Parts: sequence; structure tokens; C-alpha cells
Amino acid sequence: MKAGLQKHAPRDFLIGLARAFGGAIIFSLPILMTMEMWHLGFAMDTLRLALLLLLTLPLLIGLSHYIGFEETFGFKDDAVDAFVALTVGFAAGAAALGLFGVIGPGMSLRETAGKIAIQAVPGSMGAMLAQGQLGGKSPNDKKRHAGYLGEIFIMAAGALFLAFNVAPTEEIILIAYQMTPWHTIALVFASLGVMHAFVYALEFRGTVPRPPEIPFWSVFLRFTVVGYAVGLLMSFYILWTFGRIDALALPQILSTIAVLGFPAAVGAAAARLIL
Repeated sequence: MKAGLQKHAPRDFLIGLARAFGGAIIFSLPILMTMEMWHLGFAMDTLRLALLLLLTLPLLIGLSHYIGFEETFGFKDDAVDAFVALTVGFAAGAAALGLFGVIGPGMSLRETAGKIAIQAVPGSMGAMLAQGQLGGKSPNDKKRHAGYLGEIFIMAAGALFLAFNVAPTEEIILIAYQMTPWHTIALVFASLGVMHAFVYALEFRGTVPRPPEIPFWSVFLRFTVVGYAVGLLMSFYILWTFGRIDALALPQILSTIAVLGFPAAVGAAAARLIL
């Protein structure tokens, strides 16, 4: 039996690797074909890009712990999977951008590396999520034992992923510019309502049942409000990383964060249902 498992191990790993590559393409396709993201790859501050890549590693390790493209049994395995996912993200980004003619001969090394590196972040997350969404087998049950902090981490990952996809676009700044303070306040309440409804009220697959002994306000405060706050934090970080709020006044910054906080809230809620 042991020999049989060893025989199939390389094949299973290769299948998982191919599935991870497919996940990287599928989950990052919207920004692989977004002009603003191509520009940010070589125009954004190098230190902010390096910090983004550095912070991506613990995020990937956490995702591997809960749902990776293969079963893991400890921190070492999760770290290895994180590096594999990041490598797959780089490879998928380079392949897609090369195919689209976004990178090619005659382009400087800084520009080429920057364009690939920024695409590697969502690509690596897509690679890590491939097992849960594209896997031929049922994902492992680690998420069921995540606990409160694990649930918050999962919401943070979902918020970051969806916010990352729309933060580079000019529409985020335009929407924030058009909104009045009353629009911003209404959007905050709408984000909280949508986030709570997604997880607890609309009966999507993966809906989290509220234990009858726990009051509504407790669940709302501990998960929805905290999750939304985490989503706003992820939104601020991504906007800062991309330099989208550097020249804005404080009211505009808050409005822009609230605008990006809406997709971040949806991403956080969806992550609790899907992951």
C-alpha cells in the first residue's frame, strides 16, 4: 500500500501543479487583461511592490493551511506550497503577458519584471485556491476547524483578492469623486448589509447557520462588522500600494476606501462561503 502511494505521489503533484496553473490563469484573468495593471507594473514604487510580494507569502501560507492545491501536514509543507504557488503565479503571469504582447524583446528588465511581479500576486492566490474550486476531489476539511481568527483571516484573503482586481481601475477614483458624504455613509451601510446577507440570509451553498442560542447582534458585530473593518483595511493597503490615494485629501481618501470597501466586503463574504 505504501509503495502504491509513493508511486502515485509524483503524478498527483504534477496534476496539482497543472491545476494550480489553471487556477492562476482563471482567477487573475481580469487583471491580466487590464491596461492599468500593466502600467502599474513598472510605474509603481519598487519598495511598495517588494513589500506586496513579501506580504503575499504569509497570506499564501495561511491559505495553504486551510485550502491548498494538495494536502499539507505542517508549517513546512504550507511554506513549500506557498513558494510553489508564488512560482506558478510568476510563470502564469509571464506566459499570459508574453502571449498578449504586453512583454517582449526590447523591453527593459525593470519593466518586464514589474509587470510580471504584480500579476504574480493574484495568480499565486488563484493557484492556491485551485484545489478547492477546480479540484477533482473534495477539498480537505481544515476550514471547518479554522476558529474565529481563521475565519477573519479567510475574510481578509477574500477581501484582498477582490479589491486587488478593481483597485487599479480609474472608475474607483471616479466613483469616489462623484459621491457625496451621504452617498459614502449609505454605501457603508449597504456594504454591511450585503456582507451579512451573503453569509447568513440568502441561503447560498456554504451558508453559515447562526446557532439559535447566539443573538443576531453578536454574530453581526463579531463577524460582519469585524470582517468589514478588515476589508476596509485591505482596501486602504491596496490603494496605498498602488499609489491611488497619495495625492488625495483626507475626505477623498475615506470616500475612495469606502468605494473599494464594497467589493472587498463582497469578497470577504464570498470567501467564507467558498473556502
